[in-house]
Amino acid sequence: MIKKPNVCVCFYARVNDWRNSECSEINIISYYRTKNAVIKRLWTWQCAAFLCMLTLVLLVTVGVITNVYLIRNSTIPSTPIFPQIPDSGFGDKIKNVRFIERNEWGAQPPATGLIKMNLPVPYVIISHTVTEFCETQSECTFFVRNMQTYHIESRKWSDISYNFLVGGDGYVYVGRSWDYMGAHAFGFNNRSIGISFIGTFNTVVPPKSQLYAAQRIIELGVENGKIAPDYKLLGHRQVSRTLSPGSALYSVIQTWPHWSSTP
Repeated sequence: MIKKPNVCVCFYARVNDWRNSECSEINIISYYRTKNAVIKRLWTWQCAAFLCMLTLVLLVTVGVITNVYLIRNSTIPSTPIFPQIPDSGFGDKIKNVRFIERNEWGAQPPATGLIKMNLPVPYVIISHTVTEFCETQSECTFFVRNMQTYHIESRKWSDISYNFLVGGDGYVYVGRSWDYMGAHAFGFNNRSIGISFIGTFNTVVPPKSQLYAAQRIIELGVENGKIAPDYKLLGHRQVSRTLSPGSALYSVIQTWPHWSSTP
């Protein structure tokens, strides 16, 4: 019977040089068993590491999605919230004057919340817009819209600065209305109704219809508890360093009831 030669695997261990190397016989079955065990352990650790990384990625992803959802649904309202600015009409009480409400002249909402005033206010302050004059509703609407955009975007104010504006068409354009503080006269904003004449009136007097509209605003304010009965009427130049409301218009309001030479 022919004896099969042993199959061995030789490992060379260098001690001094290659001449001192030895070859040890290891049964091939034992060798492969050891090898397979090592490979299995390596695969087990690799799989465990991969699963840990995958779990970590999933947890981070879920966390990010949850945070985004909570932020969007807790701090950002579905629609912007702005203060309600009431109409300025008094129903059947209004006679011989027309109020063009904010929705009629295409006002944008206030950029930020407006501050309510304590009524009735003790002052009425007259100014002019230092713009071109307007004679029709379409022209006046154009100027009022442009002024609101300028005041919000360039001056960084909450809204158009005046409570009311009067146009050469004889109409009253509602700004911040009766109840909300304007930005027309520093130091007096929280205790006055600001009425501005659309146009520039340094040398030219406004037409009678425009003057009458402003006077009717004041009368209605007193009648409805928005303006104090003993109010003081002032020109813008009396409370600020400005030529407003223009010398021509200022000469006119000095003849009106309640005009005061001192604030």
